[in-house]
Amino acid sequence: MTLLKHLMSGIAATAVLATGAMAADLTIVHGSVGRDQEVLRGQLDRFEAETDHTVTIVSMPESTTDQFGQYKLWLAAQSSDVDVYRMDVIWAPQLAAHFVDLTPHVADIIDGFVPAAVESQTVDGKLVALPMFLGAPALYYRSDLLEKHGEEVPTTWQELTATAQRVMDAERAAGNDDMWGFVWQGAAYEGLTCNAQEWTNSMGGGRIVDLDGAISINNEKAAAALDLAASWVGTITPEGVLNYKEEDARGVFQSGNAVFMRNWNYAYALGNGDDSPIKGKFGVAILPSGDGGQSTATLGGWHLGVSKYSENQEAAIELVRFLNNYDNQKERAIVTSRPPTVSAVYLDPEVAEKQEFIPLWKPVVDNALPRPSAATLRKYNEVSAAFWTAAHKTLSGNGTGAENLAQLENELKRLKGPRW
Repeated sequence: MTLLKHLMSGIAATAVLATGAMAADLTIVHGSVGRDQEVLRGQLDRFEAETDHTVTIVSMPESTTDQFGQYKLWLAAQSSDVDVYRMDVIWAPQLAAHFVDLTPHVADIIDGFVPAAVESQTVDGKLVALPMFLGAPALYYRSDLLEKHGEEVPTTWQELTATAQRVMDAERAAGNDDMWGFVWQGAAYEGLTCNAQEWTNSMGGGRIVDLDGAISINNEKAAAALDLAASWVGTITPEGVLNYKEEDARGVFQSGNAVFMRNWNYAYALGNGDDSPIKGKFGVAILPSGDGGQSTATLGGWHLGVSKYSENQEAAIELVRFLNNYDNQKERAIVTSRPPTVSAVYLDPEVAEKQEFIPLWKPVVDNALPRPSAATLRKYNEVSAAFWTAAHKTLSGNGTGAENLAQLENELKRLKGPRW
C-alpha cells in the first residue's frame, strides 16, 4: 500500500456508517473523453453522500493502448491502490484472472442488462466486469454543407471519397482554406484497429481473425480497402491524421473544418453543445460500406471491474452497482450520448426527447462487430498491434495493402503458433 493510500485509508477508518459498516476510501481508474469525467464525478459525489465512502478518480491518457499497458503493470504487481477499473470491452479475456467474479453480486439486476454486453464480459462463466456503456461509431456529416452543395449522405466509401472531395474543393474555392473532407483516427493505436476493421470488413475483406481462430485477412478485398484509405491521406484527409486519435478528429470537425468524421457516440452530445460552432448543423448515419458490401461498426464500450487485490471489495462492488443503476445510466445517456447497457433506458421517453441519438443508435449497437479478443484470448493485444501496424504502414505510403497484409499474415501465424 502506498503512503498516500495508507493515510487516506486511515482517515476513512475513523468513519462508521449507521449500519455499523466501515466507510471505505476507494479509487477508480478511469480514462475518458468528452464529458465522461465530469458526469462520473457528479455521480461519485452522490455515492459519497449516500454511503459515507470516499472515491478518488485516477485519470488515464486518452489512448486505450496506453491505458492497457498501465493496467497490466498495476495488476501484475497485485497493487491494492486501485479498487475499480474502467475497462475496454475487449480486455476481459486478457485480464479476467485479476478481477472479482461479479456473478453472485449482481444476480438480482443482471437480467436488465443488454445480453450481448454481459456476454462480452463473461469469461469461462466469470463476470469480469459489469457493463457501463456501449459504443458503435457513426459517420458524422455536415448537413448544412451537403444541402448547400446539393449532395447526399454517402452510403459507400467510394461515394464518400468523391463527395468529400467535391464539397471540400467547393468550400476552399469559396475561401475556407482550412476545410477537409474526412477526418478519422489514424494514429498507430487501438483506435486504428477499429477504423481499419470497419474498412476491411465492410468491403468484403472479412475479420482480422475469424471466430474459429482462422487467419484470413490477407485477401484482395481487405488490401483494396487499406489502399483506398491510404488514398485519402493528403487529399480529403490531412496528413496529420496519421497521428489523430478521437479528440483530434473531433476538434477538426467540431470547429467546422471537416465535412465528414468517423467517431464514437460521445461526439454527438458535444457537437450539439451550446458552445459548439456546428450545433444544429450536422447529422449522423451508419458508416459506409464497400460496393456490394455491408456497413460495419466496431463494437465499443467500457465496463467496470473490481480488482481482486482491492482491500475494499464489498464497497467497490457497491460502487460498481451504483454507477450502473438506471438513474446513472440514464444521466450518462442524456449528457454524454453514450449508449446504455441497461435495456430499459433505451425506452425512456425523456432520453428520447433529450438525446434522440440513443434510441436511434440501438440497432447499430446491437449489430456491431466485435474485435477478435474472444478468438485470440490473451494474445489479442499483440494481434491488434500487428494489424494496426500493417494499416498504418499502408496509410503512410510504406508498402501497399497487399504487401503489408502478407507480412501481417506471417506475423499472426507466428503469434498463433499451434493455437491461440
